[in-house]
Amino acid sequence: MSHTIRDQKKLKARTNKIQGQVIALKKMLDEPHECAAVLQQIAAIRGAVNGLMREVIKGHLVEHIVHEGDEAKRETDLDVVLKVLDSYIK
Repeated sequence: MSHTIRDQKKLKARTNKIQGQVIALKKMLDEPHECAAVLQQIAAIRGAVNGLMREVIKGHLVEHIVHEGDEAKRETDLDVVLKVLDSYIK
């Protein structure tokens, strides 16, 4: 079973939190708010997205790299993770 399916409830809870934060940000932009409050909300969204990314990467590393018996498959999966990290960190 894939780690994203096994951890589906936890990952969906994180995405629901992110969705709620984005909706709150949209509302903040529709009405007058202090810039600091808007920036704080953006930072909270970023933190939540980073947490989601961390959980999915951890699951991927454990399931598809650490526990993978085929070395060629392990190297391929590692390359995938490294490319995703490169694009995420840009």
